Amino acid sequence: MTDPHGFLKVPRRPVPARPVEERLGDWNEVYAGQARLPLVSEQAGRCMDCGIPFCHSGCPLGNLIPEWNAYVARDDWWAAAERLHATNNFPEFTGRLCPAPCEDACVLTINADPVTIKNVEQAIADEIWARGYASPRPPERLSGKTVAIIGSGPAGLAAAQQLTRIGHTVAVYERADRIGGLLRYGIPAFKMEKQHLNRRIEQMRSEGTKFRTGVDVGSDLDAIELTRRHDAVVVAVGARGQRELPVPGRDLHGIHQAMDYLTFANRVREGDYVSSPVTAEGKHVVIIGGGDTGSDCLGTALRQGATSVVQLDINPEPGEARRDTEPWPTYPKVYRISHAHEEGREREGTDPRIFSSATLRLEGDRHGHVRGIRLAEVEPEDRRPRPDTEHVISADLVLLALGFYGPERGTGLMKQLALTLDDRGNFARDADFAAETAECAERTRSAERTVRTGTDGVFIAGDAGRGQSLVVWAIAEGRSAAAAADRYLSGSTELPAPVAPRDRPLVA
Repeated sequence: MTDPHGFLKVPRRPVPARPVEERLGDWNEVYAGQARLPLVSEQAGRCMDCGIPFCHSGCPLGNLIPEWNAYVARDDWWAAAERLHATNNFPEFTGRLCPAPCEDACVLTINADPVTIKNVEQAIADEIWARGYASPRPPERLSGKTVAIIGSGPAGLAAAQQLTRIGHTVAVYERADRIGGLLRYGIPAFKMEKQHLNRRIEQMRSEGTKFRTGVDVGSDLDAIELTRRHDAVVVAVGARGQRELPVPGRDLHGIHQAMDYLTFANRVREGDYVSSPVTAEGKHVVIIGGGDTGSDCLGTALRQGATSVVQLDINPEPGEARRDTEPWPTYPKVYRISHAHEEGREREGTDPRIFSSATLRLEGDRHGHVRGIRLAEVEPEDRRPRPDTEHVISADLVLLALGFYGPERGTGLMKQLALTLDDRGNFARDADFAAETAECAERTRSAERTVRTGTDGVFIAGDAGRGQSLVVWAIAEGRSAAAAADRYLSGSTELPAPVAPRDRPLVA
């Protein structure tokens, strides 16, 4: 701690985003070009270096937040970078994309405003690259063992970097034409410009990781053949099974899955299209789903020039404060405004979200194109439609952002590796789960047992085994899978395993 009274003297001041009108005119990040360092260093000084830092518990990576806050407060960016990289392979991703449950677990949150941990993390991550602190770290020697990683999202990339740096020869297989998974095609550029992903991939290449794009394991390449070629395999294919909307009119034209829509928009930024095959320009857009993916669609539609945009959320509007059922340090369901919501509210003059709203039917014209959505208000307890609340809103483009049910079912990969599903609908991992202890070594052994599948030498990492989750959980899972695979290959491991498969976010 730099100043034991810092949190009393300095109020919370997040880094300001660019003006809404400015950022809606481009696809750059909302903080692009904003001055950070003096403000961030001052804000880091608010950290109390608590005796029990609950921010650690709020973050599945176990980020050493008080330590790097203290270094930032002293402008010691090298030490801050070392502490941040000690637990997180890709802080430039998490600093931009994570909703920061660590801030809700900050001890200051009990009766004050938390430290701006996310702003500090992003500032350190950017300084790491600006000051040349992200040099490749190839292994001193090779183990002679080879590992295949299936999937190049944050879990796959984290596992690949950990295993490469420890000395194994790693090849990452990705069915898309570019590396990155949802980081590449699912996250809009205004949330994370792809230069951050590209330079990290180049760093990994320099360390020795090999990348194979355009290879759909289980279809283009037999998964069993892959297990014969490599000493271990990590399956990190994500939870890409998209939930559907089973209501009348679903077959009308103009209705698209949100991830397809976002992929087209990202491909325009990559130069694959001059304009998106599915665009919101000049249309009344309705997004069904109140989560982060829906918010991403909202920001994208506004930048494409939509006439109007509405986001439907079946959940009731949250309150401004924590409820008694969600005490500190849990991540509460409170009224939050993303940058896209801020943009929509400033343009429309009101929040673009409609809460407690269920879709009853999609209505179209005589040409079979969607023209409206029939809605009803719902009861908060059981989501049943309330009588006499039906109404229709205009819609030329409907985007389904209903989340993901787990990994895709019935694929060649699943059949060839004999992967089964657990009771949550995700790829099952070994059931011989042992009670976890506080010791890192025992956690690593527990993680090794539970990330493995019934096929020898095959491990599951990320959303494929956990279900739809946050980028920090994906990276933590990738690091744990790497520790498990290394122990399997070498008999022991020095790699950290921050989470086990049955770990869950803090809840009351």
